[in-house]
Amino acid sequence: MRIAQVAPLAEAVPPKLYGGTERVVWWLTEALVDLGHDVTLFASGDSVSSAKLIPCAPAGLRLCGVGDHTASTLAMLDQVFRSADQFDIIHFHVDLLQYPLFRGLAGKCVTTLHGRQDLPDNLPVFGAFPEMKLVSISDNQRTPIPHANFISTVHHGMPLKLIPAAEGGEYLAFIGRISPEKRPDRAIEIAKRAGMKLKIAAKVDRVDAAYFHEVIEPLIDGTQIEFINEVGDAEKAAFLGGARALLFPIDWPEPFGLVMIEAMAAGTPVIAWRNGSTPEVVEHGRSGYLVESIEEAVAAVHAAADLPRSGVRAAFEERFTSARMAEDYLHLYRSLTSSHPQPTMPLVLAAA
Repeated sequence: MRIAQVAPLAEAVPPKLYGGTERVVWWLTEALVDLGHDVTLFASGDSVSSAKLIPCAPAGLRLCGVGDHTASTLAMLDQVFRSADQFDIIHFHVDLLQYPLFRGLAGKCVTTLHGRQDLPDNLPVFGAFPEMKLVSISDNQRTPIPHANFISTVHHGMPLKLIPAAEGGEYLAFIGRISPEKRPDRAIEIAKRAGMKLKIAAKVDRVDAAYFHEVIEPLIDGTQIEFINEVGDAEKAAFLGGARALLFPIDWPEPFGLVMIEAMAAGTPVIAWRNGSTPEVVEHGRSGYLVESIEEAVAAVHAAADLPRSGVRAAFEERFTSARMAEDYLHLYRSLTSSHPQPTMPLVLAAA
């Protein structure tokens, strides 16, 4: 199949440091290429891929200091639109800006929603563009918008060998983004009550800087509670693999939570608040524990020491590989191309 993958421009594909959506796009793109498909990736110019790369910005915009990505994304979508007849499927990972431009090509388009859908901001678009087909990354993600045109849920997957199984250690890990909804304060309290060291590998966005400096930074002593900033893929395997458990004490409807499967790949159990997607990802008592209180989390920290890491890794291999994710998407792509005739570009645009 001739497949276009359209990535956000916030980060490179794969990201240099923090970045979830672009990392998933990379894993999916590489898996599709491995399966023999003709894949074109629309992404930032510092991206690296086995697919044909169409650079749509010089580099990932976040690390370049660009705050508003709308203009760059619209310019990229224009590039995609002008080459749309070259593809059997156009797979968007940029949420909603493409809807007006591509509604006439809806039969060959699919959009994976990567963010939270429980806020009212984006609700009007789903009613205005009902022909645009959507994929959720967890069943829970679609709960606030049940009437949107979802055609499937596809859980994320990552390469089998990217993060190897490891023996673990005697510290707890927190990785991601410092923000109130991620609840690093809970992670710190859990570690202190459990009498264990906590290593925090996280980025601090400008919008969360005050929260970090006023709430979290005073709790970091550099000994029991250690802050090590962002980590990239090169450091992530050792960081997660050396932990007894990953703490995922979220206080929001997490759409998926990529770090959970990254920890599972290392054989590291996940201790997650029962919220959002976590019951779909964590198998309680096998790949980790689902908790609803600090007390339950502390008990889970101690229980994690006896949880077989081989079973955690097996849970990852069975459910969350990029090969499985690619096959799930290929099933969707084929269903779209078999049920809809291939659209053509509007004559007015072709003449121009």
